[in-house]
Amino acid sequence: MRPLTAISGGLLLAACLLASGASAQTGGSEGLSPTLAAIKNAHTVRLGYRESSPPFSFLDPSGRPIGYSLELCEAIVEEIGVEVDDPNLKIDYVKVTSDDRIDAVLQNKIDLECGSTTANSERGKRVAFSPLMFVAGTKLMVPKASSVQSLTDLKGKTIVVTKGTTNEQAIQAADKKSSLGLNIVVGADHEQSYQMLVDGKADAFATDDILLSGLIVRHKAQDRFRVTGDYLSYDPYGIMFRKGEPQLTAVVERTFRKLGSSHDLVPLYNKWFTARMPTGEKMNVPISLQLEEAFKAMDDSAGASN
Repeated sequence: MRPLTAISGGLLLAACLLASGASAQTGGSEGLSPTLAAIKNAHTVRLGYRESSPPFSFLDPSGRPIGYSLELCEAIVEEIGVEVDDPNLKIDYVKVTSDDRIDAVLQNKIDLECGSTTANSERGKRVAFSPLMFVAGTKLMVPKASSVQSLTDLKGKTIVVTKGTTNEQAIQAADKKSSLGLNIVVGADHEQSYQMLVDGKADAFATDDILLSGLIVRHKAQDRFRVTGDYLSYDPYGIMFRKGEPQLTAVVERTFRKLGSSHDLVPLYNKWFTARMPTGEKMNVPISLQLEEAFKAMDDSAGASN
């Protein structure tokens, strides 16, 4: 596991990203911000979802988008309804991928991106993020019979990453730093990357540890694959939305503070990470101390010690 100081430093970065996003969204005018005005006019909020990022955002057997991130976004939609005085807002679910999700926000194709997106300083220059909702990091998925224990064991071998992810950047940087001579291949989404490992087209699949575990659980592949290696990146997750709109930023942050003050954040986490999910699988990933502390910091209720 990463040292606590490294994780704490990452949490501080995530907090700074939120603060910088809010401070960058200065100005404003009377009435609603552009996104909120468009939502009020259309009576609809467009939520970007991922098809294969369990338990954050994925499809149930009927093809309906579900997950932890989507529940958080649905809570934001309720708060948007309060802000625009429309309690009956409809939700339009729009599929995005790891490669096009940022453009979907920038090009006004979605209002909120509800997946498994890392809030880092580079992305923070282009988009805004909600308060912290999860902490992950890049690890490796390998066949159970594989001798691979770390990235260095893959020297000269093939590793698959998903296009447009921070994991892709982390593997490329590690490959260059250690001169591993990796053959890095790219999948269009996590499901395709996973399938390339299943088909023997790669020796390992690198992405966030929680997503690897989620895919193993979803495919009931605990006897076939395992997650291994040191953390190769630090990835604090957030809900993504457009920069430059202080009113929208306030609504998103207010949603998290309401959930924190009503003590709903930890139960929501447990619903998707420790209890049996609506699709029947169970992740068995208890909340980390770092995330629990971040949730406590969102508690504005009387008597809360922040």
